[in-house]
Amino acid sequence: MKKLRVVILKPSKYGPEGQVERFRWGFMPNSTVPYLRSMTPAALEGHRIETFAIDEYVQTDLGYMNLLHGGDDPTLVAIVGVQSHQFHRSLDLAAYARRHGVRHCVIGGPHCMTCDTSAFQDRGVSFSLAEAEMVWPAILRDALEGELRPSYGVNQRWQQHLESPVLLPPSRKDLRRYVVPMLGIYPARGCPFKCNFCSVIKIAGRQVRSQPVETTLATLRAARARGVRLIMFVSDNFNKYSEAAPLLEAMIDERNRIPFFVQCDTQIARQPELVDLLARAGCFQMFLGVESFNRKALRAAGKHQNHPEDYSEIVRLCRDHGIGTHFSNIIGFPDDTAESVREHLKHLRRVAPDLASFYILTPIPGTEQYDDFLAAGSITEANLDRFDGTCPTWRHPHLPAEDLRNLLFDCYRKFYSAPHVLKRSLGRLRKKARPFELVVTTSCSFFSRFSAFRRRHPMSGGLAPVSLDSVRDYIDLRRDLFGFTLAPLPQSLRLSAADEALNRLVKL
Repeated sequence: MKKLRVVILKPSKYGPEGQVERFRWGFMPNSTVPYLRSMTPAALEGHRIETFAIDEYVQTDLGYMNLLHGGDDPTLVAIVGVQSHQFHRSLDLAAYARRHGVRHCVIGGPHCMTCDTSAFQDRGVSFSLAEAEMVWPAILRDALEGELRPSYGVNQRWQQHLESPVLLPPSRKDLRRYVVPMLGIYPARGCPFKCNFCSVIKIAGRQVRSQPVETTLATLRAARARGVRLIMFVSDNFNKYSEAAPLLEAMIDERNRIPFFVQCDTQIARQPELVDLLARAGCFQMFLGVESFNRKALRAAGKHQNHPEDYSEIVRLCRDHGIGTHFSNIIGFPDDTAESVREHLKHLRRVAPDLASFYILTPIPGTEQYDDFLAAGSITEANLDRFDGTCPTWRHPHLPAEDLRNLLFDCYRKFYSAPHVLKRSLGRLRKKARPFELVVTTSCSFFSRFSAFRRRHPMSGGLAPVSLDSVRDYIDLRRDLFGFTLAPLPQSLRLSAADEALNRLVKL
């Protein structure tokens, strides 16, 4: 029987010094890798398929690179979940695989779905421009038959109805690569809002589409049996998921014992019944993109759904139900000044969410904001590796690049000052917070403070960085196959008629 070797690989990124970022223990496993692995059959059209799943961020030796070598059996290397700041790394991995005899390479993920990659096509590497369910079967068949097309999913980015698999959890060995053995699950995709800086609506669309509740429950059962200790519901607006209540009620009935966290929008402030259900089902933390306390800045960014007067109510509501809150904040909106950022921090400390993360406003390729900044000539950074939310990439009217970096780490240091961390910890004890939430929040607080003093972003990927290789080891391969050192800043792709039609189905 003919065999096809399939290597599903989530790439890392190149850090500020050009090193490939790796960690002995990762924070959050990539969700695309187990998802695509679960979609891959053991056999297809009489041919056996052998699948390997790799998250490069937590590979602490280079042995996995041997999988990117061709052999007697045909090999398909799928480099998945590629964001703009990982695009160079994905190209280098594809060039490495091609140099070592791999005939079939395909790159997919947010960058390829939203940005023009035609300049890199017809060079022996294919690109996926759509959700995996729409293209993966065709890619597998083409690899078996001998030739991949230059691109897949050109005419439609999203499917109207999700056809998701029950996830096969990673092996216990792979789960041990993370601080806590965890699994990400997408019960739904899409976001109904129109934030101009956000790539989610370009990657998943504005129509919220959900998988069957039974699919999610079956995944949870498999995760529990494998030893998963933490679930991330990584859908961007869990509170806009129409079947959220039935899912949570079923989890309560099944006595699901795995703690989980969710992402919600700030309209959760008016959904106390859902917060109660979340708590009873085992939710220990809620992540929210509050971004700013400046209503004018929020409206200018298209984030009309955020009302800063609701932020305190969200914290109170969650705390009353034993759920921690994690507020995500953006500094460097066009009207921001050093003083306004400090004022933002004062408001944030007063509202007192349990955790907070901070990012520099970044025009992410493929978004409306990126298109506006590019047309205006405001983007100053030529290296896509830096478009990760931690580096200044555009000419701010009031804040020089170095000031933005200093403000970023000042926000972390001051929010996680020792007195405030102690005060919040004592407050959670008085509120009888769940032990798991207390441990996670306290440890994250001290780690964030430590990282900020080292001027390293706390959300960079994991604990105990490992340095093995760098861009210098691959740059010649990139030049030879693609003919450039740095990829030019891309143009955004327009939505097809089919995708525009799906977006028009949105109901807020």
